[in-house]
Formats: sequence, structure tokens, C-alpha cells
Amino acid sequence: MREFAYQKASDVPDAVALLDADPQARFLAGGTNLVDLMKSGVERPARLVDVRQLPLDRVESTPEGGLRIGATVTNGDLAAHPEVRSRYPMLAQAVLAGASGQLRNMATVGGNLLQRTRCAYFTDPTKPCNKRAPGSGCPAVQGEHRNHAILGASGHCVSVHPSDMAVALAALDAVVHYETADGPGELPIGWFYLPVARTPHRETALPAGALITHVSLAPLPAAARSRYRKVRERASYAFATGSVAAALDVRDGVVHDVRLAFGAVASRPWRARAAERVLTGASADAETFAAAADAELAAARPLPHNGYKVTLMRNLTVAVLSELLEEDAAR
Repeated sequence: MREFAYQKASDVPDAVALLDADPQARFLAGGTNLVDLMKSGVERPARLVDVRQLPLDRVESTPEGGLRIGATVTNGDLAAHPEVRSRYPMLAQAVLAGASGQLRNMATVGGNLLQRTRCAYFTDPTKPCNKRAPGSGCPAVQGEHRNHAILGASGHCVSVHPSDMAVALAALDAVVHYETADGPGELPIGWFYLPVARTPHRETALPAGALITHVSLAPLPAAARSRYRKVRERASYAFATGSVAAALDVRDGVVHDVRLAFGAVASRPWRARAAERVLTGASADAETFAAAADAELAAARPLPHNGYKVTLMRNLTVAVLSELLEEDAAR
């Protein structure tokens, strides 16, 4: 591991100024992803700026009826918060589906958004990887890619984003707020993650040196009837092979509102807009749910060894929406 300096930030402006003065510095909160990457040599910061003690650790209701989630709120506290559990259950379920209890008690909301892919070629500095070393190639295209992308990939990168939480936030139209040396800014989560294209090393639209301060959720009545379902290779702590975050509002047998996002199928949380268009205003039944999934997955371009994900995601989408429909009918 490269030697590095360590400094605690006294407040948000101090944190931003420290990173602005040292482009090789990194913010440190829970460290559950960054420290692992430092140990393997993938990340080599010259300085760590500790932001864990900044006053960004609260979940608060907004005057508009939404939620403001601080960047240093731990995943464990987020999942346990009563307002999250009652008004945005898919978010609580997504967080609980990720990692172990010990990791959730360390990992933070801001860090979760910025965690990097677990692709084995990326995490091994001895292997080429366009995400880690631009222009070096993507060996996963012809190599091990069973759990890699089927949507939105390119020949330059076929890795998937690992976050469960971010999938739920994508379905909920979350907004990411940040602070820079030039002042505050915000990014809707749909714009926060960049498409792979030819520059997979550019993962987010955050300005250089930006510190995420909080995430905001608008009031969304449909979210109270929502679910996150994750498929993984073992029941214990494991990254997803596919996941669905869904909120469904059905009135008189017709889909009035729906929010749908997929995980572990692309380099970023995948908002299923095509499926939502099919569902909105249509009859709420398994046939419509399947047609919506097919519409979204028509854009899938699986690799030789991950085509199973197309069938998995189709079946998972139908199952989750059907379960929400049954719950709605039972009320």
C-alpha cells in the first residue's frame, strides 16, 4: 500500500478546500470500498480526508413531505429508520440486501453511491482494465463475464455497478446534492451516473473534488407500496446477479403509477423507462408485466456466457410486480 497522509475535516468547507488543494486526495467515510481498493493497489491516494464526523448523519423529513438523507448516514441506520421503512420500503429492503450487518454499520450513503465495480479484472492491478487504466482494454468481453452487463455496455467495458441502494434510489428519482469550492450543486440520480461509451473510467458526473452532502427524495405515494428483490448466488452476503426495485399504484385494475429499476445488469442502476411506458395506463396483470419486461429487455445485448440474465430479469420483474399487485388487492 502506498503511504498516505490523513487529515480530519473540521466542516464541509474545510473538507472541500482540502481536496481542492490536493487532487490526489480522497474523501474517507466508512472506507468499506476505498480501503479495500487501497489494499489491492487499485486506489493510491496521497491523502485521505476524513469526513465521517461532519454533521451529515441525519435522516430528516422535508417541508414538501419528502426525505433528506445525509451523506454520512450509515446503511444500517438508513434501513432501520421508521420513515424510510414506512414511506420508501424498497429503499430499506435494498440496503438490507447489501453486505453484512457489520459492513452496513460502517458503510455510508455517500460512499455507497460512489462504490466501484467488483469486476475481477478491475480489482486486479496486474490485469488490463479500461476503467482502471484507460486504453488498456477490457478482457472481460472475451473472458469471465457471467455476471456482467447485458444493458448499456460497450466494447470498452462490460462491468456492472454493485450497489443495491442506488437501484432503489434510481427508481425513486433521488437527487444527489454536493458541495464544491465553487458552491453547492445537485444531480438527479438519472444524470449522476455516466454511460460507459468510450470512457468507462468516468463513472459519475460529479465535479472534481465534490463532496456529496445529502440525497433528497420527493414525496411519492406509490413508494409506500414498493419492493426490492435481489437474486444472488448464495443466500448470505453476495453481490446481485440481478435485482428489481419496483413501486406500483393500481386503481380499478389499471396501473396508475409505476417506478421500476434494474440492478446488476449495467454499469449503472438501470431505470426501466420502456417497461414503465408499457405499464402506465395498462391493465395490471401478469401478461402486461411480462410485456413490459420484454420491452425493456429488447435492448439487451448479452455476452456469450451471461444470456441467462435476460430470462432471470424477465421472470424477476413479473414476480415482483405480481407480488405488489397481490398485496394491493389484499388491502
